[in-house]
Amino acid sequence: MTEIPHQRRTFAASQPIALRGPAELADALPFMLGFHPSDSIVLVALHGEHGRFGGRVRVGIPSSPREWAALAGCLAECLVEGSARRGERPDGIVGFLCQEPGRGETGRWVMERLRPLAQSLRVACGTLDVPVHEVLCISDGLYFSYCCPDNSRCCSPDGTPLALSGTSVMAASAAYAGLQVRGTLKDLEARLKPGGPAADAAAQRAALNDAAAVIVPRILDGVSGTLARQETRDTTLALLHRLVERFAEASAAEAPAERTGAGLALLLSGPAREDARDDALISPDEAATLVLGLQDRDTRDRAAEWMEGPEAAPALRIWSALARRCVAPYEEYAAAPLTLAGWVAWSTGDTPLARVALSLALEADPHYLFARLLHQACNEGLDPESLRDCLRRERDARIAVEQERQEQPGARDREAEAEAEAEAEADGDGDGDGQSVDQDQDQDQDQDQDQDQDEGSEPAHADDRERALRRARLIARRNARQAGLRKAGSARPPARADAAPKPPKNPTGRRTGRRGARNGG
Repeated sequence: MTEIPHQRRTFAASQPIALRGPAELADALPFMLGFHPSDSIVLVALHGEHGRFGGRVRVGIPSSPREWAALAGCLAECLVEGSARRGERPDGIVGFLCQEPGRGETGRWVMERLRPLAQSLRVACGTLDVPVHEVLCISDGLYFSYCCPDNSRCCSPDGTPLALSGTSVMAASAAYAGLQVRGTLKDLEARLKPGGPAADAAAQRAALNDAAAVIVPRILDGVSGTLARQETRDTTLALLHRLVERFAEASAAEAPAERTGAGLALLLSGPAREDARDDALISPDEAATLVLGLQDRDTRDRAAEWMEGPEAAPALRIWSALARRCVAPYEEYAAAPLTLAGWVAWSTGDTPLARVALSLALEADPHYLFARLLHQACNEGLDPESLRDCLRRERDARIAVEQERQEQPGARDREAEAEAEAEAEADGDGDGDGQSVDQDQDQDQDQDQDQDQDEGSEPAHADDRERALRRARLIARRNARQAGLRKAGSARPPARADAAPKPPKNPTGRRTGRRGARNGG
């Protein structure tokens, strides 16, 4: 067995834990990640004389062996350079290859099949002058060492059984510190992917088709300030407010039941029961409205403000539920709720869930900029407080502007008058294309002169601001009527009822896969 320096990891302010040998290393892996990795390559940096744990990287094992050498080089470079940017270059590395046997395979067969991958990892790290102390293969409840010089004497060639769950020093220390392992990686991903009955998927798909025919044209037509887009944003945010309150009330009602026998059974039933309970709180139409509405970037940024305090927990449950509603062919639309789920998880300290959610968001849309930035920041161990502070300042500034607008004398009356004038103009243009832009501007000037005479006592800057606001609303309504409403009726239902519907164009302007991509995050 290869001699490894004592690995040390600190939980809170407790005494560091010494790990000796491959058996304790294999047992510590789930506690380092927060879950049991499956089909994964994991590299962990070691620092100092005693091999203190540092940064770590994880990625899925490619199915093609031709990709292993290139991937090994990228992983080694990512870990070493990332650690160096944080001020401490690794003094060593340990690696893990985790994969369960396929049909007809055994753990030893998996170990032998992955041996070239282990060798590629050792060569890639050695090229960067960082030694690899150990590479373990974990499969079928066994671990195998690729670095042991004499497997016949200390490490069985058929593998060594892993320690029983919860019996190691690492498990006891993690339990004392309040850390827990939440199943496997596949279990966490399943909670963020569609997987319900076929009937539920069909109902959700129909709701998404209906919502897309209305919401997508309103987001696509015109610039961000158009009235149709603003109304869609307001509708989405208002529905989110109601859902946050609904989920919070449901959690409060469930708390007393958890002390009873029925509540205990509910807790023992596992995450699947919790997800089913959350799914029941959102109807297919509500889910469709939110999934489509969150494709608007400004709406998504506003939704990201539910990141802390009592609103964070229900918001995370909502984003997870919406991600599960993105059934085919709307998988790409899951990037927005998955990114929000990753952001809330990272903001509240749940880094393992944040990494999983952000990884799934990038699978749905590899070019989703918000997910890419959050994923990089989370993996580099940055503090989310800087982003939280930015969102707080934007929220406070927006609230201050809204309050100032409401406190201005006669603001509501002028807004109602402008809306009435716009409605009258819209009614007058119902039989044709309406007046020209020049005529509308002349009318606006006349109205502005009349308004100046009526409000001569108000400050000049307030009058200019209100006049600009009224003109912008009139132009926006005219643009929405002349352009957006004509395109809103262009959506076509599927040609056949049994054919898979084609999703509408993504409102954020992104395309993924082989067709190319454009940033929309």
